Amino acid sequence: MIRVSSAQQFRLACLTLSVFILASLAYGQATVSLTPGGGPPTSNVEVSGSGYTPYAQINIYFDVKQQGLAIADGTGSFSNVKIEAPRTAAPGKHWVSAVQQEGLTGAQAPFWVHTDWNQLGFDPAHTQNNIYENQLNRRTVKQLKLDWSYPSASGSPIVVKDQIYFGSGNSVYALGGSNGNLLWQYTSGGTVASPPAFAQGSVFFGSGDFNIYALNAKSGTLEWKYATGSYVVSSPLVVNGVVYVASDDNDVYALNESDGTLLWKYATTAPVQFAPSFSNGVVYVPSSDGTIYALNAADGSLDWKFMTTPTNNSSTPSVANGVVYVASADANIYALNASNGTLLWKTPVQAPADGSTAAVADGMVFVGSGDAGIFYALSANTGSVRWKFKSTGAPVYSASAVANGVVYVGSGDQNFYALDTSSGAVLWKYTTAGYFPSAAVTNGRVYLSGDKFYVFKLPGEDAAPKAPGLGTLGSGTAVRGGTTTS
Repeated sequence: MIRVSSAQQFRLACLTLSVFILASLAYGQATVSLTPGGGPPTSNVEVSGSGYTPYAQINIYFDVKQQGLAIADGTGSFSNVKIEAPRTAAPGKHWVSAVQQEGLTGAQAPFWVHTDWNQLGFDPAHTQNNIYENQLNRRTVKQLKLDWSYPSASGSPIVVKDQIYFGSGNSVYALGGSNGNLLWQYTSGGTVASPPAFAQGSVFFGSGDFNIYALNAKSGTLEWKYATGSYVVSSPLVVNGVVYVASDDNDVYALNESDGTLLWKYATTAPVQFAPSFSNGVVYVPSSDGTIYALNAADGSLDWKFMTTPTNNSSTPSVANGVVYVASADANIYALNASNGTLLWKTPVQAPADGSTAAVADGMVFVGSGDAGIFYALSANTGSVRWKFKSTGAPVYSASAVANGVVYVGSGDQNFYALDTSSGAVLWKYTTAGYFPSAAVTNGRVYLSGDKFYVFKLPGEDAAPKAPGLGTLGSGTAVRGGTTTS
């Protein structure tokens, strides 16, 4: 038999007590972290945690619905368990909880649901189609009410998290999305004619002073600028760390997003005043020489080109499902094979359509023209007319936007319309004092530019869920809350 002295017994008791205290702290103070901490509905979210019982089973919830299961390792940790933000998750703060099935351990972290409209056309392909919108639809859009307005006449906006950016006059403005307070204003040396673009904490825009600018999105301070040979009317396209932008000097530029250094440029034979589009490694450029150029995004080499008609504008292309859709000043809408530029179909619209950018959604192409205020819905496969909407006789030249069964378009009659995508029926309209109003539609709101800037929302907008009590999740065992990170 081994004899233990009183001193040894005391030291052993202290060691046992220390282990117990450390274990209680480790297992009682769980933490959870999320990557990313926010994004649109259907976002993939990776959940990691620590401070759980070793080898314990842990239920993972988005709000109160279980979305995943984790098994802790020998240290009481788990990492990179994938869940999905529900398609129906409303904009705002939600909670991801990780609750141990047995014991007293649980923790939660916030996930912010938001959908960014961060450049012209919503996405690099300029489809104008917000596929994540889940608040505004054919039924609810009729309830839209003005939330606030900002007095500056404005260009088409972009929306990133809780901030709004747009050009007006010689300036770019940043507004707070909740109340329209001015966050900053940056004034260039010429007119800002097109929407800016946002990427990686920077705002990019072109100016009539021949420059392309990059600003810090939080402060509005200048990060870099690049001089072209003429006016920059085109809106920038930003994708994969590169800013693609065109100029009235006939050139298309690819610039490094971080410092504005030139990667390549390509010369067309006429000014380029509409934005290029991007899909599958190809940049599609509309020139006023009447030609669509398909350029390799990596080096600017020509893949193919297609001429609609000489000396006429082509609008910003929209690319979807391997097809390039573009409206032209020769009064036709074209559908081209995106890989080789062959003509798939063209549909006449009786008047120039180069001021209108097509939207592509639900198997249809939505586009306006100058022919007495007619707005068209065409079959994306054949170009046949599915329906027409006639406003009060003025041209329809604004870029349209589509979200959740509703297409939004501004007319030269100063009205902004919300139409049913399946029938063309008017669901809602708002009269401005500006021509060709255009909008971004996201997060249950319509951000409209006209004679001034308007924001519309639904009345009684539902608040995002409060943090669910950890004791209400899982098997019903009461659990101790831990720390949260995101």
